Amino acid sequence: MATRKLCFALVMSAALAACGSPDAPAGADGASSPSGAAAQPERSKAAAQPDRSRVAATAAEVAAEARGNVKCPAKVSTAPRPGLSAHDVVGVRPGMTWDEAVNVVLCTHELLVVTENRSRRFEVNTWGQAVRQGFDAVFAEDRINKTSQEILAEMQDSAMARGTNRRSPGMPGGTARWYVTTMGVPGDERVVAATRLEAYAEDKAPTMAGVRDALVEKYGAPTSVFEGGVWELRWVYDLQDRQVPETHPVARSCVGPSHPDSAVNLSTNCGVIVTATINPLRDNPLIANSLQVGVVDQARGYESLAATERALEQAELARRAEEAKAAAERAGKPTL
Repeated sequence: MATRKLCFALVMSAALAACGSPDAPAGADGASSPSGAAAQPERSKAAAQPDRSRVAATAAEVAAEARGNVKCPAKVSTAPRPGLSAHDVVGVRPGMTWDEAVNVVLCTHELLVVTENRSRRFEVNTWGQAVRQGFDAVFAEDRINKTSQEILAEMQDSAMARGTNRRSPGMPGGTARWYVTTMGVPGDERVVAATRLEAYAEDKAPTMAGVRDALVEKYGAPTSVFEGGVWELRWVYDLQDRQVPETHPVARSCVGPSHPDSAVNLSTNCGVIVTATINPLRDNPLIANSLQVGVVDQARGYESLAATERALEQAELARRAEEAKAAAERAGKPTL
């Protein structure tokens, strides 16, 4: 069995590269997954309002500047694979081009902005080429005029957070964030996996059962269901795009990410995997606090990674051969 893992680059006092955990803690604020401790996420609340006199640009203005000329609804020409049931996250699915995925994500909310993530990398030799391996999408925030002391304090706090692997506070209710994993030769990168986390607004939070029913309505009967403090549903497919039962070896050995901070593992033995995690409110476990959903096409993602590595190696060898040929033609006879 061949496997690959998407890694995280962690910056501390000295440079350090390390892979992420197989699955990040669930929840908008990093509560435990079903297999971990029983901690539950805090209730998502609206972010504190800044002093309006210090706002240099509103969140809407920041988003408009960063998004450019986004056309919605998004146009997607990449056809879904026939015979496979729903395997997308709010329209983003494996196989889409980079531009298609970015367009679909941006069209899910007018405040979302996309940034290429250059710190999460597969263990692959790109031969010096700039391969876009994924992007983040988060809600824009007000741009605040800050003093030099405030900027310095934020930089110090950010450095400390990275050094101690501290997680950020819980997401405000009514917001969402994404991480989309891509692979391919430069200019033709395509989606391998997509994850989305949505924190529900306090006055609009659905019930846990309501979220579960909506997931089943979209994806069909799940391969497995865990309903403890945190609920997890999984839909697992084999290499022939057939959904497997919970007792199948593929279902037991193949896992997929659901949180934007989750590591992405690729295996030639695993097909498409959809994973959904529903996180409850701390003070009422019948009501959902947040939902995280992810999809990954492991076998095709692995093949895309291997094909990209081969294509870039061939291009590099061709470049070297061409340069050597040109050098031989223009060089004189060596003095011996």
